[in-house]
Amino acid sequence: MITVRPAVPDDAERITDIRNTGWREAYAHLLSADFLAELSSDAEAFRRGIANARRSVTVVAELDGEVVGYALAGPPADEDDAPRDWCLRHLYQYSRLHGSGTGQALLDAAVGDRPSYLWTAEDNPRAIAFYRRNGFLPDGTRKTAPEWENLASIRMVR
Repeated sequence: MITVRPAVPDDAERITDIRNTGWREAYAHLLSADFLAELSSDAEAFRRGIANARRSVTVVAELDGEVVGYALAGPPADEDDAPRDWCLRHLYQYSRLHGSGTGQALLDAAVGDRPSYLWTAEDNPRAIAFYRRNGFLPDGTRKTAPEWENLASIRMVR
């Protein structure tokens, strides 16, 4: 059974692993193997962010006591033209849990039904379909990230 709870600083290592594994699983067709092999460990940054969170929310999903997914949401970080006051920044789980309801439970805990937005890779049909089912629609805004081998992302808003 999946349970969702607020993240604690001790979850930082597992959150980093889930994020990096999620990138490798979801973006292998978009980013080079060398790029994905060199993903850094941001455990200390996650640990600080969880410990010092004032307005953001980080939640983890557990299955049989093992942290298997996480979501991070909060006020927009660096956008002058943010379309909403709440942004889903991360939602990752191990791919073995796709279709299990874990992603939905994480989204519900981090965002609920509040108006919000997110960015996702433009060529990520599974994620786009999931977000559409939850009322998010592309708003026509697109960006590329040079530091991510020019990965193209689209903004989705509800």
